[in-house]
Amino acid sequence: MPEEEQQPPEQQPVAPERVEIDTGSGFGKLGRPLARSPFVIGFLGGLGALTAYYGVAAIRGALNILILVFIALFLAVGLNPAVVRLQRWKVPRGLAVAIVVLGVFLFFCGGLVALVPPIVGQADAFFDRLPAYLDDLNRNTTLRELDTRYHVIERMKTAVTPGSLTLAAGGLLGGIGLVFGTIFNILTVVILTIYFLAAFDRIKRGAYRLVPASRRERVQALGDEVLTKVGAYITGALLIALIAGVTTAAFLLIIGVPYAIALAAIVALFDLVPQIGAMLGAVSVSIVGFAVSVPIGITCVVFFILYQQLENWLIYPRVMSRTVRVTDLAAIVAALLGAALLGVVGALIAIPAVAAIQLIVREVVIPRQETR
Repeated sequence: MPEEEQQPPEQQPVAPERVEIDTGSGFGKLGRPLARSPFVIGFLGGLGALTAYYGVAAIRGALNILILVFIALFLAVGLNPAVVRLQRWKVPRGLAVAIVVLGVFLFFCGGLVALVPPIVGQADAFFDRLPAYLDDLNRNTTLRELDTRYHVIERMKTAVTPGSLTLAAGGLLGGIGLVFGTIFNILTVVILTIYFLAAFDRIKRGAYRLVPASRRERVQALGDEVLTKVGAYITGALLIALIAGVTTAAFLLIIGVPYAIALAAIVALFDLVPQIGAMLGAVSVSIVGFAVSVPIGITCVVFFILYQQLENWLIYPRVMSRTVRVTDLAAIVAALLGAALLGVVGALIAIPAVAAIQLIVREVVIPRQETR
């Protein structure tokens, strides 16, 4: 008989060799992972659910502070190109940060210098003429007839009760609290922005180190491009505000509204706030126009209605499409959706977010789809 062919013995599965990883941090090597038993899996799953629940609760509790941190980081990204430009001129980074921060501070101080004296002068003039205004009201026959018929003055006297005074005092305290809260938020954003600017390169390098080494170079290139677009967006916003201020100043000088430069500075400052800023600036200037005369006030209202349409549908999309390279339709839709979702902050970050998404889709998603 021919010898039976010997079958090779079945090979037993060999357990994968445990590879110990040395982190290089001086704290030893990584240990073996935990056993994947049903108990451990269930325990880790429940622990993950609890962590997610309390993590969301913590984020809700700290949402205001996180928004301030995000705004400061956004401003730091926008101001960093100016710091980099100074560094190219052989200026040390610390000194470059100080120069940029000082320049922004002087800019806002110049705005306050242009705004405060007219406001104070008008307030003084109003209080000086207040007795004359009251005498005119007392001599007004229409007001006397209304008081005789409806007892307006008597009702105003009875309305001033201790309860109403307490309510007014509470409202005053609430207003004071709001003012101090706003000052605290502004100082927090300013201090965080300075810290982020000073440590910008270090923070960026630390964030890139979290990416696997095989993909780090590409992620770094995409991340740098996104940061560039954010800086370009802030540059575009400043350009739009400058256009609004110059146009308003020219219009007010032509129709003869007093303090035209100060009012134009208010419009430019408010125009930096997305969505609602332009309306606030228009209302402020229109009130001053009505104080001068009714025709001038109506002219101001018509001018700002026309200019806002021009800015919203022509200037804003064109400037943003050139600086951030976002299409006109995408810029308009992004601003509207951002304002609807997150208010002012959402409108502020909407266009840079769309620019980043377009970049990732163009450089990552589409090439992967083409290779399949």
